[in-house]
Amino acid sequence: MQNNSHLFVSVVICTRNRPDKIGNAVESVLANTYPNFDLTIIDQSTNSETEAMSRRAGERDRRIRYQRMSKSGLSRAYNLAIASTTGTIIAFTDDDCLIPSDWIEKIVAAFEEQGDGELMYGQVLPAYPENDGETLTPLLRIQKPERLDRANGFRVFGMGANFAARRSLFERAGMFDEMLGGGGPLKSSQDFDLAYRAYRCNAPILLRPEVVVRHDGRREREDWPALLHAYGFGDGAFYSKHVRCRDPYAAWLAAKNFGWTSAKFVAKRALGRRPREFDYLSGFVQGVRGGLKFGVNRSTSLYTEKN
Repeated sequence: MQNNSHLFVSVVICTRNRPDKIGNAVESVLANTYPNFDLTIIDQSTNSETEAMSRRAGERDRRIRYQRMSKSGLSRAYNLAIASTTGTIIAFTDDDCLIPSDWIEKIVAAFEEQGDGELMYGQVLPAYPENDGETLTPLLRIQKPERLDRANGFRVFGMGANFAARRSLFERAGMFDEMLGGGGPLKSSQDFDLAYRAYRCNAPILLRPEVVVRHDGRREREDWPALLHAYGFGDGAFYSKHVRCRDPYAAWLAAKNFGWTSAKFVAKRALGRRPREFDYLSGFVQGVRGGLKFGVNRSTSLYTEKN
């Protein structure tokens, strides 16, 4: 990778009230062998534990940049990180992820291999797959390298625990929609929204199975209904925003997603089970309604506060 060491990478972790996990995430990022990167921590915690840990780590390693942010919202944190970092490539992971030592190196290699790629998603695998961890941990599998673009087709895809972008993407496609995403009023799907806007401005999206993080984010069975409801809520708000922007392809994608999920719900219900799809579908409908509380800027495809 020596020939790529001139590419400076800004790694970003946005965190809120996970002092028990972020320390491991930070140490795993700092153990990366790529020679030219720094780490920005955007902290929205309601206590000072994460700040204390981050400042102690920063005294040991000058690559750490720490910022406290009082207003909650994952997309707000992402946007602050983009504005305050300098890397040609910005790589994002979560505060409950464990990062291999070659993670940054493989991200840079993927962008170098496909020089027109502007957004990249990697695999998110369970950190602890045993004892049902494989089924209870949110994950994202990628079977083979792919490109999502006008020539190769598009599907809504992504997960915020493991993605990277060229800085130029945000100049072309815009920043994250601050109404979407965890901690925001519309709950989730900021990653899907960014990917769709990237596709719409003809920025190729790379799916790379060799870029892996391990997710220490197991949710117990009783947590999944609320999680799926939030996923559905964000998806409904994401799709309906682009429909309101008079985008027929977004309308087709929304109908396809809702129809396919409804079909799975009906099939499982016929077998006498309470399908997980119920929580997603009810969230989807509420997300469509929730999005109507906000205006839409059709030139940027972003939500706006209604007057």
